[in-house]
Amino acid sequence: MDYKTAALKEQRPLITFAKRTKTKWIRLLILVLILDSLFLTPGCSISYKFNGANINYQTTHSISVADFPNNAPLVNPTLSNNLTEAIRDLYQRQTRLQLLRKGGDLELEGSIVGYDLTQGAISVDSYASESKLTIRVKVHFTNNIYPEESFDKTYSAYQTFDASRMLSDVQDELCDIIIKEIAENIYNDTVAKW
Repeated sequence: MDYKTAALKEQRPLITFAKRTKTKWIRLLILVLILDSLFLTPGCSISYKFNGANINYQTTHSISVADFPNNAPLVNPTLSNNLTEAIRDLYQRQTRLQLLRKGGDLELEGSIVGYDLTQGAISVDSYASESKLTIRVKVHFTNNIYPEESFDKTYSAYQTFDASRMLSDVQDELCDIIIKEIAENIYNDTVAKW
């Protein structure tokens, strides 16, 4: 065997390996381009997001969220404003709907009807070991685009805390948690449709 023939025999496995590697890269590139065209091509009129919103933005452009007055017998002076702002903020952050005070394609209004403090679990010595703060909100939702989706519903959420603590010490923290839960439930029922 001469020198050139021996050198070619040594290079054949390398050339074959390079061809196979090049073919694999070409196939991978084609797969990436196909997947890219499937997932990044616009054209669907309904928007599905990881936040769960199911809104047809071609027909539904706005939402109006009225102030939620506090009509509960026991009144927390900041609850009305905090709840209203939490609901508005949720729709602004998680949808492309324009937020209006009145006359939106979707209309949300209601009031706080309950702000109740009750005793929870009883300890061995017959004293309450837990207290429970419950907030109830009555909501009227009007869908002016799809009227069959309109509804009236009361939402309720609660948090418990150690009965040895005063409500005034934990009230702000508990209200924030409860408000967030109620706002998310309203959001889910109105635009996520879970």
